[in-house]
Formats: sequence, C-alpha cells, structure tokens
Amino acid sequence: MLTVNWKSVSDAVSERAFSDLAPELAGAHETLAARTGLGAAFTDWLTWPGAYDRAEYDRLKAAAARIRSDSKALVVIGIGGSYLGARAVIEALGSPNYNLKQKDTPDIFFAGNNLSASYLREIIALIGDRDFSVNVISKSGTTTEPAVAFRLLKTLLEDRFGPEGARRRIYATTDKARGALRGLAERERYETFVIPDGIGGRFSVLTPVGLLPIAAAGVDTDALLKGARDAMQRLDARALADNPAWQYAAARTLLYRAGKTVEVLACYEPCFRFVGEWWKQLFGESEGKEQGGLLPVTLDLTADLHSMGQYMQQGLRNLLETVVVFDTPDDLLSVPFDPEDADGLNFLSGMRLFDINRRAFEGTYLAHVDGGVPNVVVHVPKLDAYHLGALLHFFMLSCGLSGTMLGVNPFDQPGVEAYKANMFALLGKPGYEKQGAALRARL
Repeated sequence: MLTVNWKSVSDAVSERAFSDLAPELAGAHETLAARTGLGAAFTDWLTWPGAYDRAEYDRLKAAAARIRSDSKALVVIGIGGSYLGARAVIEALGSPNYNLKQKDTPDIFFAGNNLSASYLREIIALIGDRDFSVNVISKSGTTTEPAVAFRLLKTLLEDRFGPEGARRRIYATTDKARGALRGLAERERYETFVIPDGIGGRFSVLTPVGLLPIAAAGVDTDALLKGARDAMQRLDARALADNPAWQYAAARTLLYRAGKTVEVLACYEPCFRFVGEWWKQLFGESEGKEQGGLLPVTLDLTADLHSMGQYMQQGLRNLLETVVVFDTPDDLLSVPFDPEDADGLNFLSGMRLFDINRRAFEGTYLAHVDGGVPNVVVHVPKLDAYHLGALLHFFMLSCGLSGTMLGVNPFDQPGVEAYKANMFALLGKPGYEKQGAALRARL
C-alpha cells in the first residue's frame, strides 16, 4: 500500500503542530464517516468500492466487451468529473499515446469538454469511416458543452447506422430517474448506467461514470476497484501514524495555515499527466471557496524543470510540493555505452533509465526543500490498476478531510454557476434577455 514521506514538512511546521492537529483530524474523519458534515448527502464515495451494485457492474463489463467487439473507436462525451477520471486511468495505465498504439481495444476520444469547433471536427475526422460508439455522460443532459457535442455525434451515428443502429451504439450514463438525458435514453431505448445520487462528479471515477470507458479500453477494473477497496479499509485507521491520508491532509492543512497558498503536484512519469488534471479538479473545486483554499497546480517532471524549475527554486515562497513516486520499474531500458563518449555520459552506461529518473527526483527534492519548498512524497509501490485504484481513493479521502478541516462544503461548487449564467445570457437563452443586454454593454 502507498506511504507518505512528510519529513521535510517539519522545516516549516513543528512536530507539535502535527500532534495538536490529530484531534481535529479525528473529528473530520468521524464527520465524514458519520455523514454529518456539510455536503453529507454527497459522501457515498467513501464506501463505494465495497458497496457498488454488482449486477450493474456485470452489465457494464458486458457493454464494454460489446464496444470492444463492434467498435474501432469510442467517443466519451462529458466534462469535468464526467471525463477526467476515465482519461486519467486510461492514460496512466494505457499510455498518453494510447490511440497510437497497436491494440485490440478501440481508440478512445474525449468530446464535450470544450466548445471548440476545430477540436470536435478533428475527432470526427480521426474516426473517419470506422465503426464507433458513444458514451454520453451527464447527470442532467443539459450541460452546454456535452449536450452540443452529443447532438452532433448522435446525428453522425444516425446518418451512418440508421436510427436503430445508432441506438445500439449509444450508452448513456446519467441520473437514475430524472433529467433530459434520462428521458431521451428511455424514449430511444439506449443502454443506461447510473450516476449515483450520493457521489458528485469529481468523486465519480470508480462509478459507471469512469468505469465504462476504462473497461472499454481494456483496463482491469476488478483490480482497480480492489485497490480502492483495500485502501478504503486501511485508510479508516484513526491514528496519524497509521493513516497516510491523515498524514497528507495534515501536512497540506498545516502548511496552508502557515502561509503556503499554492500546492504543486508533480510526477516523473508523463503518463500521470491526466491524473494530475483529475487531482486539480478534485482539490480546486472542493476547497476553492469563501476566498480560501490552496491553489492546485501540476507539473510534469523532469520536463517542467526546464520551464518552471527556476520559479520553483527561487520564486515566491508560498509553495508546497506533493510528489507521486512509483517505486517499481516497469521497464528495464538502460543507457548504452558509446566508444566516443562525445556527450560525456559514459558514466551512465549500463544504468537503467528508471534509476536515473529516481536520482533526478531525489536531487530535485533536495534542491526544492533547500530552496524553501516543503515536499510531501507519496510513494506508490507500482503503477498498475490495483495501486492506481488505491491512489485515487487516497486522494479523495484526503480531499474530504482537508476540506472539512478548512470549514467549507467540499462537495458542492456554487461558483461554477456564475460563468454559465453569463454565457446563457450572452447566447440569448430564453429568460436571460435582460441580463444579456447588461452584460453586452460591459464588453
């Protein structure tokens, strides 16, 4: 199971501060477990890895197998938590170059997460004349970005396969009883999967929201869920010394109270990029409220050491850094010997790239700590489905604990509605005419 190294945090926060925080941590954990805090109606993710609907899960795996058998491409339509988790897992375990690889699973495209015409046109061009399916993911069915994309892709499916053929290739993940997408799915007889009422989008990666596309990509979802389930049990420990989620939540909480306002998540594996994007939404949307909360930022190392390394080393000292490290090599590639040694790197010949990468992490860790950036290091034994499931649950629980101690509702996102109202007014949506005129006068 994963572990947390918080050794360097003691340079900024005293050991006594951690022990003094323990009762507050225990209270936050009990508040979450007892479902008595702010947003308690959206905390079913806490026990989901052990309480999910087995019959629906079996049906989901059958649907994923059908997609793999009849489609060369799957378009996942969703925004925010409706696509980030799936993309994170697929790229972490299947490669950021997943669609370019030789494989017996369909290409996976993600649409409905922006309003760019050229982006969607390119997806349609990349699908070409291949057979494809669509998984549309929306609680309501009326969110602008996915709803627009679904209109276009539904039309494309119907033109290519006819209404009945399109029906068999559309999978709707939506509310169990309400909403525009639920109504459409029932009228058109799409196969449907449920977005659980008690789990918000950014916590939904291990529900059908994430699992259908993840399974279609060939990921071992049984292992993913088992990793999360084992983490759920281990991370229920109610002592700081025994619970890595408590340790991470404590470190980031105390550093925030000590004046650190930006948290940088870094990893030395490029395939981790979209896990970072998922993490960014998880913490940013959960904690960024009431003019407070850590600003989540991600770095792809070592690449970003050549663009952001200077700032990390000598910029504003309002930073803390969390680094995810995978401890088992997944490739034995090593540096060859060069008789001419023109680049002066023969001292590395025979060394595995995994070990060179590890030394880069260690050197950077020491430099950043010496430069005044406390580091929390999350050690994960291996990058596989089991341990990634554990890591996802670890981050979700840590987020729930941190947000509860921050004193906000970690499970709502009221600020997100402001841009939507302005956009609807500017687009001339019925009922928004007066607001639209006022807004246009400001532009």
